Amino acid sequence: MPTALHRLPQNAARRRWLGFAGTAAALAALSRIPARAAEPRVIRVHAKRFVFTPNQIKLAPHESVVFELVSEDVMMGFSIPQYGVRVDVPPGAPVRLAAQAGDAGTVEFLCDIFCGSGHETMNGTLIVG
Repeated sequence: MPTALHRLPQNAARRRWLGFAGTAAALAALSRIPARAAEPRVIRVHAKRFVFTPNQIKLAPHESVVFELVSEDVMMGFSIPQYGVRVDVPPGAPVRLAAQAGDAGTVEFLCDIFCGSGHETMNGTLIVG
């Protein structure tokens, strides 16, 4: 005749097995939830006749960023032709521009709205790598 001592290990083994099965099911369900992407890095850039500050910006390959641009004096343009992004930057009001870096290398950004004599030298470099 079975005693309580003989049933306890069977019940304990069943509970252990159910615990493992429940954990496995929970992990399987969690693996289907898409990972939340990291927030893009915000890079502040000031534009003033005829300079961007900073004028050299380091990015990781394929890094997503948001440029926060402020013109300190006149209407400017901010363009990264190689990435196909641009925005007008009116004086005083911050403007945000999302972009994603490409492969390793250097990429030029520039002012594409004539802002006076000296405009042609208003540019900077993204160093990707």
